[in-house]
Amino acid sequence: MSIAHHVIPPHSMEIMTAKLFNEIEAEVVTKYKEEGKKLLQQGVKNFGYKDAEDIAIQATKEGENHKLFDYIPKNHSQNYNYEGLTSFALFAKLFAQITKIFMDTYGAEGEKVIEKAVWNFGEKRGEGIKQRARVQGKDNTIDQYLANYDMGRSDLFKYETTHSPEEIEQTFTVCPFGQQWADDNMHQYGIVYCRMIDPSIAKGFNENFNVIHDQYILKEGKCHFRFQLPEEKDK
Repeated sequence: MSIAHHVIPPHSMEIMTAKLFNEIEAEVVTKYKEEGKKLLQQGVKNFGYKDAEDIAIQATKEGENHKLFDYIPKNHSQNYNYEGLTSFALFAKLFAQITKIFMDTYGAEGEKVIEKAVWNFGEKRGEGIKQRARVQGKDNTIDQYLANYDMGRSDLFKYETTHSPEEIEQTFTVCPFGQQWADDNMHQYGIVYCRMIDPSIAKGFNENFNVIHDQYILKEGKCHFRFQLPEEKDK
């Protein structure tokens, strides 16, 4: 059986949200035990049980094992907080609410715990992108990184990409995550995700990947990246 033409579709944002939640849950419970669980549930409540429930249901339908249901009461009476918002916006809002409660409670220490969770989430995503390339008989080289990316970018992202043999340069002028955090005045919480996510994905894909992220939508109004992977000379 040939595997060359097997293309794996990107994950839904519900899957992505559940995966990120799993990593946050693991880190905050390891660090803060029962208090971590209480704060995490408060973060989910602040976001909205009904909105979280829909994400949890869809992620389960798509085969993702996750911890979200552990933090959503079965018989809650909440209505939707965010009807009509995109799945990207919901991802951003849930992350911000959870990050806020841990940073407000534990300060820099809480921020570090969330950073670790985002890094773990990204690194596992990178490993998955590497596997997606392998399924098509490709190596984890720079030309296969975006070609096998695991998240659909959609028209909600506006960006330019320039390729060279050992570098991908990207400039994002519109990002639904950054836009949502800006709209909600959640800059300081959203930037925690922005700082960690791309370097961790790249590192999971190829440990020799270097990522320079020198401009942020939440600071400079655009995101500028240089993804660098020197070619291996001796194979």
